[in-house]
Amino acid sequence: MAASSELQLDQLPSDPLLHVLSYLSFRDLVHCSYVSKRLSDLSKHNPLWKRHCCKHWLLTDAERLQRGLSWYGLFKLYFADLGRYIRYYAELKNAWEQLKSFLQQRCPRMIVSLKDGATEAELDDIEAQIGCKLPDDYRCSYRIHNGQKLVIPGLMGSMSLSNHYRSEVLLDVETAAGGFQHRKGMRRSLPLTFCFHTGLSQYVALEDAEGRRQGESFYPCPDQTAQDPSAIDMFITGSSFLDWFSSYVNNVVTGEFPIIKEQIFRYSHEKGCVATTGDISVSVSTSFLPELSSVHPPHFFFTYRIRIEMSRTASPDAACQLDSRYWRITTSDGNVEEVAGPGVVGEFPVMTPGKVHEYASCTTFSTPSEFMEGHYTFHNLANKEEVFQVAIPRFHMVCPPYREPESPSKASTSHTAPYSDDEDDNDSRGRFGALRGINMSSLDSSRCPKFT
Repeated sequence: MAASSELQLDQLPSDPLLHVLSYLSFRDLVHCSYVSKRLSDLSKHNPLWKRHCCKHWLLTDAERLQRGLSWYGLFKLYFADLGRYIRYYAELKNAWEQLKSFLQQRCPRMIVSLKDGATEAELDDIEAQIGCKLPDDYRCSYRIHNGQKLVIPGLMGSMSLSNHYRSEVLLDVETAAGGFQHRKGMRRSLPLTFCFHTGLSQYVALEDAEGRRQGESFYPCPDQTAQDPSAIDMFITGSSFLDWFSSYVNNVVTGEFPIIKEQIFRYSHEKGCVATTGDISVSVSTSFLPELSSVHPPHFFFTYRIRIEMSRTASPDAACQLDSRYWRITTSDGNVEEVAGPGVVGEFPVMTPGKVHEYASCTTFSTPSEFMEGHYTFHNLANKEEVFQVAIPRFHMVCPPYREPESPSKASTSHTAPYSDDEDDNDSRGRFGALRGINMSSLDSSRCPKFT
């Protein structure tokens, strides 16, 4: 009986071994290099590391040639500097590149406001200054760009109404550290944004505290019914810095947020929220204004932007003028209200083929979600006796999830709300009142692979 022979690893041809190695993660490739000299040599095969350089660091052939390094050497170089952020770097870097490419085309003056990335030492110094660790996804983003200069318009979106303007700057880490909160009700919170006009900031929770969860971004909202000034509710805007920033960038670059006069306006448009009647189309986008809202008492402020457009192919005889509006408003508790009035925000637009008329208005509710629908009444300019209605599509207004602070007697409570007109008229119930005033005042080191 012939003796069986064992196939030794070193006797296998290189091609099948390299094929197997091509399926491994960068960590497993490093671990393989410690098994034997043969695997150590093969695991450094340049094409293996090109995939990881492209996947984790978004590097190109041109960048490798500029550095004059092998793909393996380039991966080592980037890992030595950014290895703790490898979970986040590619997504955040891609988000920044997409945002800059978009801004270059649509809002070029914002590009020059961006700051270069902070260094590891600078971020470490900030942690020592505030006595708290920064989240790794936050640190990673700030290694790419350290926020922006304190200029208008702000990178993180604007909103404008007749007597109210908001534009949020993405704070650099040094300025943010100056606003780090130690006071009761806001402990361990770091500002992410700031608006010069309203004093509004979004914050990130650096630790679990007072009903906030580590990493969450939020707008603080003082409880106006409480005697304790530290009772602060919060509108949640993201579960982590990565979630907050990447979702915002996606809304910008996909056109979800309109660009108006080289500013990003944070209006959201529901898919299918368009109604066409004859030659006229009406579409609606909405936005929630946290700086004019409160949880206690329940007061949720929304603005909406309506676009009325007459088809370019319409007959000149179709020219018409808007006479009045009608709204049917349904709140989340089932109440229905009807409002009618002349014109829109004091105007009676004339529509001709190809013309677009846009206007913004606002409303408040005591429930966190509601929807509106209705119609406009027009008359034909050539024949004033010809009166017809144009449908306004149903659109929803939903405030962000909000959370009440923890109290000694109960844990924090979260509310997820499922997004009307008009400040045009103050109806008898006060729904369309004037704007109210605002105050102006990582990789674990024990698991980190060691490159040879």
